[in-house]
Amino acid sequence: MGSGSAARDYPFEYFSASTLAAVLNYPLWRASALGQSGFRVVLQVRNHAPFITNFVSSVPSLAPYFYAFSPPYKGLAATVMGMSWARAAIFFGSDIGKEFFESKGVSPAVATLLPPLIVSTGVQCVNMPLVRATILLQNPESTVPNIRESLKQIYSSHGLGGLWHGTSAGILKTVPKYCTAIFVKDYFERILPAVDPESPSKDRDKLIHSAIKSSAAGVAGAALTNPLDVIRNEMFKTNLPLFDTIRSLHNELGWNFLVRGMSK
Repeated sequence: MGSGSAARDYPFEYFSASTLAAVLNYPLWRASALGQSGFRVVLQVRNHAPFITNFVSSVPSLAPYFYAFSPPYKGLAATVMGMSWARAAIFFGSDIGKEFFESKGVSPAVATLLPPLIVSTGVQCVNMPLVRATILLQNPESTVPNIRESLKQIYSSHGLGGLWHGTSAGILKTVPKYCTAIFVKDYFERILPAVDPESPSKDRDKLIHSAIKSSAAGVAGAALTNPLDVIRNEMFKTNLPLFDTIRSLHNELGWNFLVRGMSK
């Protein structure tokens, strides 16, 4: 995608690339959610061949991966759609915002960093009930069958405000995560070969470029903000306030809580 009106010219590519990245990333996101949340994973013989269960029992660190890649995929559609629209909105909105601020003579640094900060904060607030419901749904010990029931359970247990519990940690991570993601996306835009507008495969090439940039940006942002994901997910589990959650994690794990689930 070139500079200027790229976002306006290729909205379909933005959403398609974000959806493709979300679908490919779902099992790894699930494994990461298990690790960051500290959920206990024990494979059941009835769900897996006995030799797999025995093998994983001897290497417990593999259990989250087998669980994450195995059905049932609770919350799959909601998770993918939530990730897709969020990433598309942030990248699309950031490009539009960058163009706007540059046209007003704002410095390049501010034009690059301010739009993702504004858009991602809004996305966090809108998506938070869905994020909390999907994270809690991944608990292997949960008997909640789907997103609707997960949302109902949160509401009945903690009220309307409970649906947005954890927003503080979510917003705190938006600054480094999406500013880093936009920086990485812009970097890949500079180094990837330009798409030939006369090529018969130009639409496919644009989609591939968008998927590469979205995936690389997502990985970079996620690795940087793992500690805040751990804090947010623990807030979901315990319903404790932000600083009480940090204190509880530190008391339980020491500073190792900062890297919990990062390997996944």
